[in-house]
Amino acid sequence: MLKGKTIIITGSTRGIGRAMALNFARKEANVVIIGKTAEKHEKLPGTIYSVSEEVSSLGGTPLPVQADVREEKQITNIINKTVKKFGGIDICINNASALCLYDTSELSIKKWDLMHSVNTRATFIMSKLALPYLQKSTIPNILTISPPINMDPKWFINYLGYTISKYSMSFCTLGMSAEFDKYGIRVNSLWPKTTIATSAIKFNFSEDVFKASRSPEIMADAACAILTKLKDTGKFFIDEEVLLSIGVKDFSKYLSDPNINNLYPDLYI
Repeated sequence: MLKGKTIIITGSTRGIGRAMALNFARKEANVVIIGKTAEKHEKLPGTIYSVSEEVSSLGGTPLPVQADVREEKQITNIINKTVKKFGGIDICINNASALCLYDTSELSIKKWDLMHSVNTRATFIMSKLALPYLQKSTIPNILTISPPINMDPKWFINYLGYTISKYSMSFCTLGMSAEFDKYGIRVNSLWPKTTIATSAIKFNFSEDVFKASRSPEIMADAACAILTKLKDTGKFFIDEEVLLSIGVKDFSKYLSDPNINNLYPDLYI
């Protein structure tokens, strides 16, 4: 179903975005790999070119694009390069995200602006600029990596700025799913039940949390299921629930550490 389809994934040089890119490559999709990292980083794995090589080796057709998704002109460049190479856009995945877990007194305005530029602004602009091309697709989808909306103050008390930025991504799903329904475009969000063993978790949490996380591949498999097997729109999916719904029973392959079964729940679960 995804063979020959064009999928844009923001933040796809590592972690969840990279896992999705490789998953779609195995389906022989066209994968647009977006990130700021074009040269090997001292501390962070992956570049747009290393992931591009992986995608190609697995049967996909890659398009690496270096971009800062905070900038409208650079998002426009992503769209233009994608359409020029592949002729259109079928799926837009808003995965790029900035994580700053501070309370109000400690969160700098610079980091507030960073989160809202990467999380909120980029999600809105990418979805907006992809819209004319999604309207022409036979399987038009927008999938955003953001949590279910819960207005309980407990989700805001410790990291208000981050929660607002992630919920704003979810509000895009809520509003665009209704607004774009007339075009037949499905708009959904996906979020993990447990923490995911990414660089963000490694740098912001203890080693114990990282070990008690699942691998990014569970999110990639859930995303693929949403795009190819489910027909919902306006939903806030949880990775484990998606896979259970299609018959997956054994989740052991997703363990970051096979010796740890007592997993750490995600921040918003």
